[in-house]
Amino acid sequence: MAERPTKRAAPDGGDVIVRLNITGTMVFVGTSIAAAMLFTSGIQWVAAITSLSLFLLGIAAFVWSFWNAVQRSRGEQVAVTQLYLLSGGVAPSPVKRLMLSLLAVQIVVGLATALSRPNQPDGSPGTSLALGVLVPVFGFGLNGLWAAFHGTFAERVDEPAARPAPSEPSTSTGAESGDAPPKRSTISKNEDHG
Repeated sequence: MAERPTKRAAPDGGDVIVRLNITGTMVFVGTSIAAAMLFTSGIQWVAAITSLSLFLLGIAAFVWSFWNAVQRSRGEQVAVTQLYLLSGGVAPSPVKRLMLSLLAVQIVVGLATALSRPNQPDGSPGTSLALGVLVPVFGFGLNGLWAAFHGTFAERVDEPAARPAPSEPSTSTGAESGDAPPKRSTISKNEDHG
């Protein structure tokens, strides 16, 4: 009897974010290294458009993750480092390692390719490869998106309400005459400073 092939489960949102990060990083690395090595006008345009597109996607992910994290912070303790660096047990170790590794690759490749060709062929400073330093925003944004939607945060513990200060007894007869009682301006050493 032949075994039936098992049906693969559809990826959840967390897997989609991780795959998007892998794909975006691979495309960025490929186009940036090709542009740094070949340094032709055409490949520089491809690398520049790739870098700007990933940067804009990162900004969108950053804003979306921040919005969702603010909503979650009403009932959970959400820290910025947990959100964008996946610290504090927010993400499982394999996800955290992979996402932070991709972020590190984005930073290293962005800086390395920008520094490899600091000038245009005509000697003027700056090239389109400098746009690669913007790409880590993509990594930070996707880290935040993953944490905001799939991260595990501690429940918020509300602090007990502050005790109201005890009311002071009236020491003057001003209440009888319609005047407000005088306020005390000093506190003695033995009084409760509560």
